[in-house]
Amino acid sequence: MTDFAPFLPGFIAAYSILLFAAASPGPAVAMLLGVAQSEGRRDALVAATGIAAGSATINIATLLGVGLILSQAAWAMGILRLIGAAYLLWLAYGAFRKALAPPVLKAREVRRRSLPRRFLAGYLLQVTNPKALVFWLAIASIGATQGGGAPVVLPFVAGAFAISLGAHGAWALLLSADPIRRAYARGRRWIEAGLGVFFVFAAWKLAAAR
Repeated sequence: MTDFAPFLPGFIAAYSILLFAAASPGPAVAMLLGVAQSEGRRDALVAATGIAAGSATINIATLLGVGLILSQAAWAMGILRLIGAAYLLWLAYGAFRKALAPPVLKAREVRRRSLPRRFLAGYLLQVTNPKALVFWLAIASIGATQGGGAPVVLPFVAGAFAISLGAHGAWALLLSADPIRRAYARGRRWIEAGLGVFFVFAAWKLAAAR
């Protein structure tokens, strides 16, 4: 039976970054806002499931890619960590900028679709987003599953999928209820500022890791 204890710090770090990033509005949230307003809560939840599935696909691809790189050159992990830390600092900059001047969260225009197509739309939105790829590379650079093999990688991917689904599902519920959305808008400055502080801390921890 696999001992998960040595991998827990990496899991916690990776999952924390994923959770905080999913809390920050972006293209996926704009899509969910459009779906929630035009099609309702059920369609928004289906789209959120598609987004989570797309996130899991990129997660697996980046883990396989990073594993292949490390099998050829172990020193590449240091470079990946610096790239990941730089991207987290970029996320922090974006969060602080939104805290100072919160942009209006606009709904993305959506077309009426069947539920399978709504799922596919969410999936394609995520897998074709270049920022999502860079984000997952930043998480992969933590090395949360390094040396663990399939018994560690599969639970990690399943946990990441659950977090992404939970976060985007929460957005779908939030954006389909006007009172909750207004409450979020009032506290958005503090939320974005908190995200910025977290991303700076995560970038420092990642860059200083050995």
